[in-house]
Amino acid sequence: MNSILANYSASISELKKSPSSIIEDAGSEAVAILNHNKASAYLVPAQTYEKLMEIVDDYLVSKEIDKRLHDGSNLVKVNIDEL
Repeated sequence: MNSILANYSASISELKKSPSSIIEDAGSEAVAILNHNKASAYLVPAQTYEKLMEIVDDYLVSKEIDKRLHDGSNLVKVNIDEL
């Protein structure tokens, strides 16, 4: 059995019929789009998607920082008072 990671769900048929009403009914919540009673996609509000992309970007930047700090070959020492 697969988990549905949303408080709201709709079938693909419902989505085709009335996408606006599904978005309106869910408000600021994500909607699981079901195909044969299994989640095939999630419809998330634009604001939520944008926040998720910020989190992913921050994560990727932090991974790159960690990689460069551990590499150490291209480090440049900087005195904050000289900036």
